[in-house]
Amino acid sequence: MVKKQLTTVPDHLAIIMDGNGRWARSRGLPRLAGHRAGTGNIRRILKACVEHNIHILTLYAFSTENWGRPSAEVQGIMRILEQTLDRELPELHKNGVQLRHIGRLEGVSEALKQRVRQAIELTRNNSRIILNVAFNYGGRTEILDAVRRIVESGMDPDRLDEEVFSQYLYTAGLPDPDLIIRTAGELRISNFLIWQGAYAEYYATPTYWPDFNEDELYAALLEYSTRERRFGLIPESRASITTPS
Repeated sequence: MVKKQLTTVPDHLAIIMDGNGRWARSRGLPRLAGHRAGTGNIRRILKACVEHNIHILTLYAFSTENWGRPSAEVQGIMRILEQTLDRELPELHKNGVQLRHIGRLEGVSEALKQRVRQAIELTRNNSRIILNVAFNYGGRTEILDAVRRIVESGMDPDRLDEEVFSQYLYTAGLPDPDLIIRTAGELRISNFLIWQGAYAEYYATPTYWPDFNEDELYAALLEYSTRERRFGLIPESRASITTPS
C-alpha cells in the first residue's frame, strides 16, 4: 500500500492500550496471555513512533482502578511488567529511549519499585524519544496529588494559574498530548490525562491493542493530520494571537 505523506504529526502521542483481555478471550486464551501480547506490542509501536518523528509517547498501562481486578490477574500483570523491564531495558537504553513513570508507586512490590527507579535513572539522559509509562495512574489522583503539593509548598493562591499548576502534575516539563488514541472501540477517557488532554484530539479504533500495528498507527496519524486544531478559538482569532504584529 502506498502511504500518503503526513502533513503533520503529534509531538506528544498518548495511547489507552485497551482490549488485551478481549483479544485473549476471542482466541480461547487466558487473560494474562492478552496482557503478555499487549506488552510485546509496545516495542513495535515505539519503533513506529520514532520513525514518524514523534518525540513523546505516553502509554496507559495500569490504572488506579485496575487494583480492583481479580488478585491473580493483578499479580500476573506485575510479573509481566517486571519481566518486560528485565528483557527490554538494555535495548531501550541502547536505542536512546528515555523512560519515565507517571503515577504512584504505592502498593507496588519493593522489587518492582527498584526496577522502575533503575530504569528511569539509567535512561534519564536519553533523548531519541520519551516513553511515559502511566502505571498505577489515575487522572483524578494526579490532580489531588498536585493540589496537596501546592498546599504543602505554602504557595500564594494569587500566583496559581494553569501554567504553574501544570508544573505540579506528573508530566511537569512536558507538553500536553496532541493526540490520544484508544484501542478496542471504547469511547471514554477512563480517568486518563484529564487535565493534560483538555484540548487533545481523540481517535478511537475497534482494533484490540495487541493487534494495533504500524498500519493502524499510520491511519490514526493520517486522520490527525487532517484535523484543524482550534483550542476553543476560531481560525481568525488564533491567527491574531499567534501572529506577531
